[in-house]
Amino acid sequence: MKNWFRFVVLFSLAFAATFWVSFSYSADLPDFTELVEEHSQAVVNISTVSTSRAAPQSQFQGDLEQLPEFFRHFFGNPYGGGKGGEKRRMSMGSGFVVSDDGYVLTNNHVIDGADEIYVRFNDRRELKAELIGSDKRSDLAVLKVEAEELPLVKLGKSKDLKVGEWVFAIGSPFGFDYTVTAGIVSAKGRSLPNENYVPFIQTDVAINPGNSGGPLFNMDGEVVGINSQIYTRSGGFMGVSFAIPIDVAMDVVSQLKSQGFVSRGWLGVLIQEVSKDLADSFGLDKPYGALVAQVIEDSPAEQAGLKTGDVIVEYEGEEIELSSELPHLVGRTKVGQKARLLVVRDGKKIKVDVEIGELPDAEQASVAPPTKTPGATNRLGLQVKEVEKEALGELNLQGGVQVVQVMDGPAREAGIRPGDIIARLNNQAFDTVDDFFEVVEDLPEDKAVPALIIRQGNPSFIVIKLKD
Repeated sequence: MKNWFRFVVLFSLAFAATFWVSFSYSADLPDFTELVEEHSQAVVNISTVSTSRAAPQSQFQGDLEQLPEFFRHFFGNPYGGGKGGEKRRMSMGSGFVVSDDGYVLTNNHVIDGADEIYVRFNDRRELKAELIGSDKRSDLAVLKVEAEELPLVKLGKSKDLKVGEWVFAIGSPFGFDYTVTAGIVSAKGRSLPNENYVPFIQTDVAINPGNSGGPLFNMDGEVVGINSQIYTRSGGFMGVSFAIPIDVAMDVVSQLKSQGFVSRGWLGVLIQEVSKDLADSFGLDKPYGALVAQVIEDSPAEQAGLKTGDVIVEYEGEEIELSSELPHLVGRTKVGQKARLLVVRDGKKIKVDVEIGELPDAEQASVAPPTKTPGATNRLGLQVKEVEKEALGELNLQGGVQVVQVMDGPAREAGIRPGDIIARLNNQAFDTVDDFFEVVEDLPEDKAVPALIIRQGNPSFIVIKLKD
């Protein structure tokens, strides 16, 4: 009897211990249910339509139309159509509402090259969107739909994020709407190749094609980032995802809404990382800062007296641990504003004041300013920007405009592509975008006019057929 009693007691204790461990473990895990219910209303699905020249018909074409865009890449060119015809191509992404009067934020690469953009809400409403502006350097785009009193996300502060804290994403991976994934912040301030002006948030949240442009939330239900990129060898999620900090994004949004493009600060130096050996040779007590490898001629840095071999260790009182941190700080400084640098030169620390310039050759706008709305002032269906003076000199041109986007219209039918430089139109030259639009407005109706274009450095005339 005693043995039986002892067995019952031991079994009860073991059961209680197991229950307590399980309860404690589950109690430590975050519960996302209420946060998702509360904030998913402001997350949207974004679909785009673009027209491309068709390739020969694929035997898989019918099936491929039913697949998400990402899967189609495994079957060669899925956008085939009749010979010489055109094919309407569709793609998808995510986004979220940033103001209740219809402004939506997403990634630039989600809508890049789109002829039509549609925003679908949680209640299944689908509205056509206007592209207000986009910025390739930060991979952000602002859209506008005609709607009022839309549900909004709450915006947090990405600078307050801590490595290791829980975050979650809502988006449409592979077209599966309102998919929720969660993880932790893996690192902050990551610099990626060719992305010098965004200090990315790295997470292990599962992000896949279709999540792009969707919000990254903290556990207070605040958006702290925009899911943008993944590191992958397979084409899908491998545990490393990157989000654009919301602090950076909202500065871009403000500029796109007000002026249609983004201005960034520019110092005018080429920099490199400081290794331990370099730190010793430059008299630093530890490897940190940004080593100036070259000062660009006539730049703000040259005018301020910076020299090759200087090590910039502070920018406006903020210590520079890695050289990749400096472009982020300079880029977010307003053009014309003065900044104080702490520089190590010949083993001594000195202060240098510099007036920040504007980043040149920035490809600032991927849409024309709002006053140049395509369709209202542009009969050709083109969005253009001015050509940099340096590029004009290399091409031996006196003037011209560069094509940023080609929409439906005579220019598309004539074969003009983004990146082309239009040097003359109807035998008339122009130096600025304003001059170009004046020439376009004066073009005759229902007539073919010649256009001199430069494509990959090669000039050629094409004919644009105008309609009445």
